[in-house]
Amino acid sequence: MFTRRQTLSLLSAAAAVAVLPSTRSASAAEPLKELRFGWQKNGVLALAKGTGALEKRFADRGITVTWAEFSSGPPLLEALGAGAIDFGPTGDVPPLFAQAAGGNLLYAGTYKGSSAGSAILVHKDSPFQTVADLKGKRVAFKRGSSAHNFTVKALRKSGLGITDIEAADLSPSDAAAAFASRQIDAWSIWDPYFAVAEKDPNTRVLTTAEGIVESWSYFLSNGDFAANHGDVLGDILDELAKVGAAAQNDLDGTVAALSKITGVPEEIQRVVLTRKDFSLADVSTLGPDAAAYQQALADEFFQLQIIPKKLTVSDIIWKGRAS
Repeated sequence: MFTRRQTLSLLSAAAAVAVLPSTRSASAAEPLKELRFGWQKNGVLALAKGTGALEKRFADRGITVTWAEFSSGPPLLEALGAGAIDFGPTGDVPPLFAQAAGGNLLYAGTYKGSSAGSAILVHKDSPFQTVADLKGKRVAFKRGSSAHNFTVKALRKSGLGITDIEAADLSPSDAAAAFASRQIDAWSIWDPYFAVAEKDPNTRVLTTAEGIVESWSYFLSNGDFAANHGDVLGDILDELAKVGAAAQNDLDGTVAALSKITGVPEEIQRVVLTRKDFSLADVSTLGPDAAAYQQALADEFFQLQIIPKKLTVSDIIWKGRAS
């Protein structure tokens, strides 16, 4: 399904928390010397990494910037809550698991992607024509990721529940290998992994997330970092908004830049960036729509007993820069 080069460059496993920089005890009295980002192979933060925008923003304050790569949101937020990184992006579901586990983190900002950028994939020659046909079949997605939410809602729309399938909790890299070797019947995944997979002539899109789930994503901060360095956190979001606006106004340049930093071929990046309703220019703090969406998702996942406790999302929304 994938060439060895694509598999190694795009679907490498996440950096383990054990090899991240050691955690630090944040203190308001200590000036910040190092800013630690977790990133994934997509979006505005990846672009900022490629352009050095954040390094430039904080250079005159003597703040160095370091980066740790992750393949999905759950391990990124584990590192964030543990204080091994300060800031990172994720989809909608990982923060629910992190909050339920007592992770020390806050929602800092949001951005909205394209629902067309997530899909459930099957093999071209499979007999499955609708999501309902997956009853009793082995479907892979990363537990606690945005694909988890998409799968739940796609099944429900088809009259099924999550217990009607055999769910396989696999990272993107492991799911790609399992799909290629036909160890799974279907794969629920997001861009850019989806964009790579759909190029394969032996892969068929069973459904995208359009009309099923909105594509909210979030920037989160370590709680101590937000409390002690709110001025820096505000500047991070401000810089990312500038990067996103500039990128959206120059899609050809953005395709090339993202391809260079992520190793994803330009033709794949162009597919991702031109999905219906996709925009890089909407970075902001959490508004009422994003907060309401996340609270409704938290309530649903509690009712389905996917998360173990009822959550109040507003408890971990950053209130803004320190005065």
